[in-house]
Amino acid sequence: MFDYSPLWATMKQKGVTQYQLLKGGVDNKTLDSLKKNKNITMVTLEKLCRIVGCTPNEVVRFVERSSDEV
Repeated sequence: MFDYSPLWATMKQKGVTQYQLLKGGVDNKTLDSLKKNKNITMVTLEKLCRIVGCTPNEVVRFVERSSDEV
């Protein structure tokens, strides 16, 4: 499972707002997907890194699901 909590922490640290993401070309649907830890495209990941000024590791982390969740 993907977890985008690193994105929100990185944005806070760098002073980047959701409005700046929207102005940079990230749409509302994508923001909603990020908030719900749903899949995004690699193009979107690249766009987020460019806007925020970070690496993919500062946007997303992979969390193993337990066997109970599968």
